[in-house]
Amino acid sequence: PLRARARKCHGKFPMTTSDDSADLARLSSAIIQKGSKSFAAASKLFDAKTRVGAHLLYAWCRHCDDVIDGQQLGFRDATRAPHYPHAELERLRAQTTDALAGKPMAEPVFRAFQAVMREYKIPARHAFELLDGFAMDVEGHRYTTIEDTLAYCYHVAGVVGVMMAMIMGRQDEATLDRACDLGLAFQLTNIARDVVEDAENNRCYLPSAWLDEVHLTRETMLDPRNRLALFGVAARLIAEAERYYESARVGIADLPLRSGWAIGTARAVYRKIGREVVQRGPRAWDSRVSTSKAQKIGAALGGAVVVMDAKTRGRFITSPPRTGLWTRPKA
Repeated sequence: PLRARARKCHGKFPMTTSDDSADLARLSSAIIQKGSKSFAAASKLFDAKTRVGAHLLYAWCRHCDDVIDGQQLGFRDATRAPHYPHAELERLRAQTTDALAGKPMAEPVFRAFQAVMREYKIPARHAFELLDGFAMDVEGHRYTTIEDTLAYCYHVAGVVGVMMAMIMGRQDEATLDRACDLGLAFQLTNIARDVVEDAENNRCYLPSAWLDEVHLTRETMLDPRNRLALFGVAARLIAEAERYYESARVGIADLPLRSGWAIGTARAVYRKIGREVVQRGPRAWDSRVSTSKAQKIGAALGGAVVVMDAKTRGRFITSPPRTGLWTRPKA
């Protein structure tokens, strides 16, 4: 069925040959189904062409992330050869450069990336901004202020929101800013949810200034006796994410109806994760926070309400400014 659906989309999304186009769409769909159930569910609400484009871009992003972390679809891969992140990063940069230059690419994910970047005229700098985010992990970057954390969030998620908005047909800076805001909100939520798991892997994205205020360090934050203090910092991060979720709601009005519905649904799903972290309190990391199928269905219904409300308001009310929010770098 996936292959048939991909063939049906061909012609609306000119990429390479018909067979290769279908194969890439099928592969990318399989990757998103395994790599992100939340976004996979929301992406079903896109129109056919947008869905294929979003899946193609996601497949490349997921591949790069996995290569850097020595994982397979977000999980440790014991069968991989010895892992050298710095060398892997340079290889990804070289492959990305070749793909953007139009060279023939052997790896399917890079053919998918090449096709979607060309089709939607996405600036090459955005792809390298994402790789710069992975470089921050490879180099063990430290984050002192919330602005430092937000800069990291931009490179690994906000810029993905920008590229996704371009796939949805938007190029204006105002809408791209709001799309970036949603990516920032998603990543702040991920950081709060995964803070213990990240610390166990010697990574910390929480601002050290915030940890200092509650007398925590990267070394002491995993101590169970400090779980209440750690939760206070995580809850503060979720509160920061809420500001960006609210800003992103404005941008939904600027998207085509079905794209707005899909993004409104994804927004509801991830926002629910953050709110569940807060609701659990210091026990937030006893088990991984996720959303059920019923909650995803509820998010789809809520997403429809959000997009209709946003479009109705957009006709009569001037969009509120992004006062006080971190702003992505411009060309």
